[in-house]
Amino acid sequence: MIHSMTGFGREEFQIAEFQCVIEIRSLNGKQFEFSSKISPLLKPYEIEIRNCIQKKLHRGSVELNIFLKQNGSSKPMMINTELAKHYYQSILQIAAELDLEKKDILASLLRMPEIVATINDAIDESHWEMISAKIEKVCDKLNQHREREGQMLEKIIFQNVEKIKQLCSEVEPFEKNRIEKIREKLECALSELEQSGRVDKNRLEQELIFYIEKLDINEEKNRLLHHCNYFMEILNENTLLAGKKLGFVAQEIGREINTMGSKANDASIQKIVVNMKDELEQAKEQLLNVL
Repeated sequence: MIHSMTGFGREEFQIAEFQCVIEIRSLNGKQFEFSSKISPLLKPYEIEIRNCIQKKLHRGSVELNIFLKQNGSSKPMMINTELAKHYYQSILQIAAELDLEKKDILASLLRMPEIVATINDAIDESHWEMISAKIEKVCDKLNQHREREGQMLEKIIFQNVEKIKQLCSEVEPFEKNRIEKIREKLECALSELEQSGRVDKNRLEQELIFYIEKLDINEEKNRLLHHCNYFMEILNENTLLAGKKLGFVAQEIGREINTMGSKANDASIQKIVVNMKDELEQAKEQLLNVL
């Protein structure tokens, strides 16, 4: 069973005076790529949050949003007086230089960045433990989404590889005629050379055998079927991180298909090879989203 890298999870809950919303979404990515928008109250736990999510989700481009809204109108506040004085002097200087009226300076000061802030710069440890457990729960929801997506991907990829195996079996009827045609052409050329008396018959027969063997694609067909069967085995394994492994096997399948196409020297077989390449590309496109 494979898992998709695409998923989404969400939890909304209440902790003490905080209304909390956690959202995690993931898309496909080669490694673990993480971005977050979290409440300033959770900044001390930022590294811990990242490590927790990476352990749960492994790979993909992951985006985390955590919103904390404190309920009630009464919140302990603090005014940064030193910074306010600095802003005040700057405002007076600008007003004097531009000959502006010095009205409502206090209201302007209170709107300046970092003048007014809540006293609490972090949540309680007990609250963090509850939020941490919720983050893990959201990751579990996302993984359930990934599993459902993975089941759909698996069906599509399975059909692509089954089609490649079917197309490989369709090569067989053309194989015997192809070799016979090549043999006839070479024997005709050999006969002409013999009549001219300019050729070593034994040497030419050896070259003929070598050439026919070189054009034989039985080994490529056998290896292709072996790779396809191994690919199916990986699909059926209960392995969480199968995407990269499947990608490597798909590359080997592609090599055998390409070699068959270059050695075939037959229009009918080359048409089959083109169809196999098309099925493989479709499978590779789906593999980009496999965990």
